[in-house]
Amino acid sequence: MIYPLLRRALFVLEAEKAHGFGLSALSFLHAGGLSGLLADRRVHDPVEVMGLSFPNKVGLAAGLDKDGAHIDALAAMGFGHIEVGTVTPRPQPGNPRPRLFRLPEAQAIINRMGFNNQGVDALLERVKRAEFVRQGGVLGINIGKNADTPIEKAAEDYVLCLQKVYAVASYVAINISSPNTKNLRDLQQDAALDTLLSRLKAEQRVLAEQQGRYVPLALKIAPDLDEAQITAIADAVRRHRMDGVIAANTTLSRVGVEKLPHGDEAGGLSGQPEFRLATTTLGKLAHALQGETPLIGVGGIMKGEDARAKIAAGARLVQLYTGFIYHGPKLVREVAASLQNNAPNNAHGAAS
Repeated sequence: MIYPLLRRALFVLEAEKAHGFGLSALSFLHAGGLSGLLADRRVHDPVEVMGLSFPNKVGLAAGLDKDGAHIDALAAMGFGHIEVGTVTPRPQPGNPRPRLFRLPEAQAIINRMGFNNQGVDALLERVKRAEFVRQGGVLGINIGKNADTPIEKAAEDYVLCLQKVYAVASYVAINISSPNTKNLRDLQQDAALDTLLSRLKAEQRVLAEQQGRYVPLALKIAPDLDEAQITAIADAVRRHRMDGVIAANTTLSRVGVEKLPHGDEAGGLSGQPEFRLATTTLGKLAHALQGETPLIGVGGIMKGEDARAKIAAGARLVQLYTGFIYHGPKLVREVAASLQNNAPNNAHGAAS
């Protein structure tokens, strides 16, 4: 396996440059039929969640491939599903650089990217060209609002993105939890969340009737929620019959990185230090939902044992991001093998 050598070279570069170069290297190897140098065959462990058939329980979280430019190369790393985005209606540059920071001592990353992407139309063109999609791979598309869209008009951006991606997505993830777009997390509050979910579910019904195909909607939430907020979100998810919840996005907490270089940078923290908080939030949400809505566990998975903890907390699927950066494709296989034939053993994770 050559990933440790590749990572060593990439970590010499500034983080965002390394991110772009690393993805380009994956696509170059894939185009040359050399993905096998990095990854073994995908673990076969099929599971049905949100009415979709996933070939295994391990997915790629949104944020790594915002513009869907590397779908096929990433799918060859052994993932059971790929989630691209976050994408917005119009292209936007995101926040000023530098905005991505490694904390290798903690196996963590802090980012304040700010939904930098080339817009939903550019994403669609790439998705349509992806062999993974044409072959029936499970592709999630994560949608958000443009930074200059007033928060009171945010639903319009989400509805527009949903309309555009519906025909090509396996499921659509609603990102209301990034800490890097001003006021975005306000959409997790009661009235705002009700308005947004009501609009999206109504549009989902229209699109399903028009296209003869039901595309599930999953809500992506923050880990920085108190008991009352988790209960309110669970009530809204139940009330609007959401198809899934992804828990959780990056955290504003700095527990575990306070004294490390870059530990005080603004943005969302991901990786090992987030594991306990994200898993606790997942478990509380699972308890509140009592198995009525399937959950996807994200945040701090660095080994198979971490993924099993997510399943035990109530998740049906898991997703990787920061762990993939630090450990590469071997982590995908380790986690998938660790979860193979491992069904949830509690009531909270039993529903699909």
